[in-house]
Order: sequence, then C-alpha cells, then structure tokens
Amino acid sequence: MVEIDVQIPSAYDPFADAKDSDAPGGKEYVHIRVQQRNGKKCLTTVQGLKKDFSYEKILKDVKKEFCCNGNVVQDKELGKIIQLQGDQRKNVSQFLVQAGIVKKDQIKIHGF
Repeated sequence: MVEIDVQIPSAYDPFADAKDSDAPGGKEYVHIRVQQRNGKKCLTTVQGLKKDFSYEKILKDVKKEFCCNGNVVQDKELGKIIQLQGDQRKNVSQFLVQAGIVKKDQIKIHGF
C-alpha cells in the first residue's frame, strides 16, 4: 500500500480578531449617522461615546466649531445620543479624532 503525504489546509476563522479583544462584542464603536428629515434638511447623530465623557462639553465645542445647533438626547436602549443639525458626519469624525476622544478605527460612519 502506498502512503500519500497530504497536508490539509486549516480553515480560516473569521472571528479570530473578536476573540483576541477583551470586550464581549469586539471593539466599542462610535456610530455617526445621518437621518433625512424633510426636504433638504438632515440630522446627524453620534452614539456610542464612553459614559466618562461630558456630552454637554463635547456638544458645546462641536456647535462652536461647525456653526450648527444640536442637543443631547437620552434614549432608553442606546443611552445618550448627540444630535446635530445638518450633515456633519465628516466634521464630527475628524473632531473626535483630533480631540483624542476616540481613535480613527473606532468610528463607523453610516448613511447615504
């Protein structure tokens, strides 16, 4: 009988990165979304910031930086959410990275 030396390739594990992190769901992401209101008007929401941060101070700085209005909304399931007038997705993501609040790879931008 002839013995064949065959190596079986190991399967790729798509969840290997998630197992390495200490959080149960992987990384904690900051989600920046845009919601269409009526006509050309839209609303930008920022959710997922750590609870240690003062949302009011972040909102104050963002409003002054980008000349837009906004407020902090308390949601039952999602916690505190920052809402801003207009499409401020790119501006807010750059602001959060430059201020050192989050890292660039922790931001998810959604919409259009």
